[in-house]
Amino acid sequence: MPDGKPQVTLKERLDALRMLPAFFKLVWDTNPWLTVANAVLRLIRAATPLAILYIGKIIIDQVVQLHNGKSVDTHQLWWMVGIEFALAIGSDALGRVITLLDSLLGDLFSNHTSVRIMRHAATLDLDQFEDATFYDKLERARQQTTGRTVLLSQVMSQVQDLITMGFLAAGLLVFNPWLILLLLVAILPAFLGESYFNDKTYALTRGQTPQRRELDYLRYLGASDDTAKEVKIFDLSDFIIDRFKTLSDKFYLDNKRLSIRRSVWGTVFALLGTAGYYGAYIFIIIRTVEGQLSIGDLTFLAGSFRQLKSLLETILSRFTSVSQGAIYLRDFFEFFDIQPKITMAARPRPFPDVIREGFTFEDVGFKYSNAERWANRHLNFTLKAGEKLALVGENGAGKTTLVKLLCRLYDPTEGRILLDGVDLREYDLAELRLHIGVIFQDYLRYQMNFSQNIAVGNIGEQFNEPLIEDAAHQSLADTVVAKLPNGYQQALGRRFNNGVDLSGGEWQKIALARAYMRDATVLILDEPTAALDARAEYEVFQRFAELTHGKSAILISHRFSTVRMADRIMVLEKGTVLEIGSHEELLARDGRYAELFHLQAAGYR
Repeated sequence: MPDGKPQVTLKERLDALRMLPAFFKLVWDTNPWLTVANAVLRLIRAATPLAILYIGKIIIDQVVQLHNGKSVDTHQLWWMVGIEFALAIGSDALGRVITLLDSLLGDLFSNHTSVRIMRHAATLDLDQFEDATFYDKLERARQQTTGRTVLLSQVMSQVQDLITMGFLAAGLLVFNPWLILLLLVAILPAFLGESYFNDKTYALTRGQTPQRRELDYLRYLGASDDTAKEVKIFDLSDFIIDRFKTLSDKFYLDNKRLSIRRSVWGTVFALLGTAGYYGAYIFIIIRTVEGQLSIGDLTFLAGSFRQLKSLLETILSRFTSVSQGAIYLRDFFEFFDIQPKITMAARPRPFPDVIREGFTFEDVGFKYSNAERWANRHLNFTLKAGEKLALVGENGAGKTTLVKLLCRLYDPTEGRILLDGVDLREYDLAELRLHIGVIFQDYLRYQMNFSQNIAVGNIGEQFNEPLIEDAAHQSLADTVVAKLPNGYQQALGRRFNNGVDLSGGEWQKIALARAYMRDATVLILDEPTAALDARAEYEVFQRFAELTHGKSAILISHRFSTVRMADRIMVLEKGTVLEIGSHEELLARDGRYAELFHLQAAGYR
């Protein structure tokens, strides 16, 4: 693997052709009627080149006979001209219809496969999305949704040209089989050259995938409404542009070197092919001059050989592209081979109507893929039914990871989590997540309208306006919507026309409303008020206390004025439980919590 770029062997390319049946099943699933219509029209068009050449031979022979004073049925002659004209017009019309069907089928295929990728991605685990290797596969799969529509046209054109070539080759074989051999000898070097350089192109493109993702990210950083503020204030424009130019120039030079080599060798191979064609052409002319062939035979055979040469070049070249496309197609299907590790139990339990004991962590540990350090280790505690538990700790202490374990976004690497004495993995996964309302600190700001931004908390109720308005009232987001010209239908964000951007605090109120969209048994707020002012924060937590009455709740916050409302406070350090107890109990212990509390309190004196 020179230069760290993956090389493709001939065996791998041939193996990749096994992907084509699965590919055509996808095409068939996209639209069976368009697929059949496309195939039938291509079959009809495949026969027209031979028919046109043969009718042309008859016309020329009859014209020569007339020129030599022989008797010819001129009525039949003009009929032949009319048929040839009709075939030419029909072939052109068929070509345009086939191109249209290719385009329509390609668009539908792109949409169909994009939906499949999104559906499959939704089934995969959160930690898989946090792996760079997975992201490379996802990116290559995304590229195939548009790039592989070309493969559809290529394969169907290949079949069409092979049928046409079969008709033309039959005529040449009757005349002289050696012409076919001469044709293969002339074309074979070009085929091998195309195969070699297509392999090099694939290896180069695949090897550049991580850097191309960085290039796309730099392009986003350098020209985005989300990044413009920091880019300006930190004067990052030159830094981003320089990095972009460094990467893009490297890609250009790599592609340039390969393209020049391909062009030079392609010219040499093309000369060989042309020499082979003219050798055969001279041979046919000699036989005609010697009187062994008619002028019509000359035009038929020369035309057949010329078209056969062109078709063979196209087929061999396209075969390389098809096999190369099949290798890229392997990237597409490899993505669907990725399976989630978090799976549903064979006979899942329904989520309990009432939680009686709570969630119990028994020696739970979690380590991210390819990570050396444990994110959480030896977690032993119970979130009791109806209890409000606050999580405290420095950044990186494992607070958010713990919450993700509770939501079963991750499964423990070791230990287990019980709900009412039953392993969390035994419960219906969809029901579990439906009964947990959670807002993470890195919530999304959807470029949608105000109503939809709240409804994503329970998208099945997206048309339930009273519920959306009630959720907005509970989170104070109704004070935001009152200022917007279009109310709940106001587009948010600057990406689309007429969109309105909001402050961080206003967005946070919308995010909080999402948690109130579902009648959750457990509510989890991860730094929910970081962007709110003191008054808004106080009102939010007053309502939170009311709404979580009788429910279990987890609150993550760096503000000790907030965590005091919890029944118990758990202090995490380096992923493990350091202390747990009420505010008063922890202060009395004069441990880590007391130290952090007094440090923060000193800042307000």
